[in-house]
Amino acid sequence: MSSAIEKKNLILRNLQEVLGEDKLDVILKERDLKIYWGTATTGRPHIAYFVPISKIADYLKAGCEVTILFADLHAYLDNMKAPWELLELRVQYYEHSIKAMLSSIGVSLEKLKFVRGTEYQLSKEYTMDMYRLSSSISVHDAKKAGAEVVKQVDNPLLSGLLYPGLQALDEEYLKVDAQFGGVDQRKIFTMSEKYLPQLGYEKRIHLMNPMVPGLAGGKMSSSEVDSKIDLLDSPATVKKKLKKAFCEPGNIAENGLLAFAKHVIFGLFEPNEKFKISRNEANGGDLNFSAYEDLEICFSEQKLHPADLKASIEFYINRLLDPIRQIFDKPELQKLVANAYPAPVKPKKTEKNNTNQQEEISPSRLDIRVGKIVEVSKHPEADALYVEKIDLGEEQPRTIVSGLVNYVPINEMQDRLVVVLCNLKPAKMRGIESSGMVLCASIENNGVKSVEPLEPAEGSKPGDKVFIESYEQGEPDKILNPKKKIWEQLQVDLKVSNLCEAQWQSNNLMTNAGKILSKSLKNVNIA
Repeated sequence: MSSAIEKKNLILRNLQEVLGEDKLDVILKERDLKIYWGTATTGRPHIAYFVPISKIADYLKAGCEVTILFADLHAYLDNMKAPWELLELRVQYYEHSIKAMLSSIGVSLEKLKFVRGTEYQLSKEYTMDMYRLSSSISVHDAKKAGAEVVKQVDNPLLSGLLYPGLQALDEEYLKVDAQFGGVDQRKIFTMSEKYLPQLGYEKRIHLMNPMVPGLAGGKMSSSEVDSKIDLLDSPATVKKKLKKAFCEPGNIAENGLLAFAKHVIFGLFEPNEKFKISRNEANGGDLNFSAYEDLEICFSEQKLHPADLKASIEFYINRLLDPIRQIFDKPELQKLVANAYPAPVKPKKTEKNNTNQQEEISPSRLDIRVGKIVEVSKHPEADALYVEKIDLGEEQPRTIVSGLVNYVPINEMQDRLVVVLCNLKPAKMRGIESSGMVLCASIENNGVKSVEPLEPAEGSKPGDKVFIESYEQGEPDKILNPKKKIWEQLQVDLKVSNLCEAQWQSNNLMTNAGKILSKSLKNVNIA
């Protein structure tokens, strides 16, 4: 491909926004573009990584020199969740995964290179530039720049304020013309354009992908197991997860399946290849689409059933994943996966029938969900208890009794979003059966007790699953057996951190929308 116009069209295909298009035109008339994309080596890469990887494929096809930055220092600064030894293994896993993804879509790696952040971010020159940059950027601007990608709290860690500056300096130290990322990083990009020239460095081009919905309808996340398909998931697991995927008839706005078709599948087709929907004649026969827009119109007009769309997406996903599965079938790579992402659960010994047996006591056994209190009244037989009707995304609201009368006014309970443990055995509380527990932060000092219901992240909705980071795998018990004291054993490690974050053994409680928090209580228990 030699035409600058053809290269530009390929570079800009499916992007949501471009900053610096005039500069792009000038460069393409003279030489090929130099571009970088960065990713923090934390959670396991999943199917949504094909969205940026497909764009990287476009850049490589357009002759661009592409650098992929493994932001290991960024990953370490993320609350230091992983030690350096583990991050080293994860960098290796990311490199093998991304090479396998590009290989699976038939892209040459000739003009692609990988760089680790720590290869240059700990140098004297970079450190001095970080100090220079920090003397120019206000705390307000740093918080604003990271607003979409760094969790915003009243008392943030300093590391979160460093992210935008590090990302800006990466553009200069990687010697690129452009940075590629999601549109959620726009504020970081505009901060870079403002402050790099103040250090005497050039303003870069910024290329932004749209944010793609996950299978659950929100952002696809590596920490929400139902929202993503792992690169190494088996065909049976892919089928199972796609069955649960949000795919409302006619709804194209939050449809992760359609988004994946648009941003990945159609872009990887060979010339004249079409997107095929296989249906029997009774359901209208097969459909073939040359353009994504035609597929979207067909679905929006409800001429295509969600089950048929899911079946086709399943076929194309497995076609992408099969080469990756084969590559990772090698014993040395299987060992790398196991070491980079070790199983976090260690079974504890329990006594049963006077013999020592092992039973897994994992927080994944807890069925915790977001609920909305749709009705609340005082218990007729107990002054300290509320009787609540809570919408948990089920057919009917549940009745739950909570001892919150002395801590939360009744008007603040009505229509409140709460966090509910849903698989306790129903029990009568002063004559009324309670089918769950509203989880709260709680502490008692000098005989004075303070209690705050935990608060789901903004954007959470009734029925949303609450999961615990690093413990996403596994199904919750239908009902926790009270004789085995599962809840009691797990509850002792449920705490609120000094940042008001609800945690189990220092792992955050999350929904797909973000972290579970307390309103103000810190370093207290959850019950």
